[in-house]
Amino acid sequence: MKGLFNRLLKSLGISGRDWAVLLLALLLAFSTWLIHNLSLKYNDFLTVQVTAECSIDGHSNLSSNQSQILARCRATGYNVIRHDLFGSRRERVVTFKPETMRQYDGDVYYITSSELQEYSHLIYGDDVTVEYFASDTLFFTFPEVDYKKVPVHPVSSVSYKEQYTGVGELKVVPDSITVYGELNLIENIDRVYTQPLKLSGLNVDVQGFIALEPISDIRFSATQVSYSQNVSRYVEIKTEVRVDTKNVPADKAMVLLPSRIQASLKCFFPLKGEPAESMELYVDYADFEKSVSGKCPVRSSALPEGVISYELDPFYVECIVRDR
Repeated sequence: MKGLFNRLLKSLGISGRDWAVLLLALLLAFSTWLIHNLSLKYNDFLTVQVTAECSIDGHSNLSSNQSQILARCRATGYNVIRHDLFGSRRERVVTFKPETMRQYDGDVYYITSSELQEYSHLIYGDDVTVEYFASDTLFFTFPEVDYKKVPVHPVSSVSYKEQYTGVGELKVVPDSITVYGELNLIENIDRVYTQPLKLSGLNVDVQGFIALEPISDIRFSATQVSYSQNVSRYVEIKTEVRVDTKNVPADKAMVLLPSRIQASLKCFFPLKGEPAESMELYVDYADFEKSVSGKCPVRSSALPEGVISYELDPFYVECIVRDR
């Protein structure tokens, strides 16, 4: 047989080397044809197994079941083959917005095909275009868990450039989150903390994101919060301010020692007007009633316009009360 094949090649004038070149040419032609066809777009029905992730109050964030999604898609031949070989057997975790999940019964929630379109890139990937979903309604079970809402406490160290200061406290958004876990664990949690945030030499407003410190066996409704700190240049004014009394009964008289104290005001730059002139300080008679030593804190009715913060010296004054 081999001799017959060799005689045939010889009669056709094809040498062994020519035969190798022919085979190589055929292989290259087939490869070019295959690559070309795999790069073309095709329509096909693709199936994906999906586990839902969703932040629903009082429920686990991951569904305990999977739902099968079937859609008619347009994709390259390569992506179709890859999906047929691996995609249909691979589980995908898709994060859904809470407002798209509707409660069916108890722990069972559902989402309709009309709302799946915005999640198509998460389900099938960016290289696949979904023409329409053949699956009508998907049902997911989110087991109930214990939870409660607690405030977020920022852990921060902030310093400012000379003649600059913070306006108000460092703010975080959201300022509270929901924690999930076993009841005996979450009942001892009264707040959650951010990871340490260090800001130094500030002379402009700052903002950003900071992660929350995880707690073992506890799930958070958010893993990070945004923070912001307003910063302003200031000028400092030192002045003497009179201290008045408030809520003193008609049959009592309260004398303060001293009745005028030093106030150091940090004011927005450039300074507008005379904020020290509208500074109102007082001692509340209710504080005297609770006092053991007769010394009471000096309070401010409201910060004058343009004042960022203030310091008083002394902060406590001696109170003497007598009958009228």
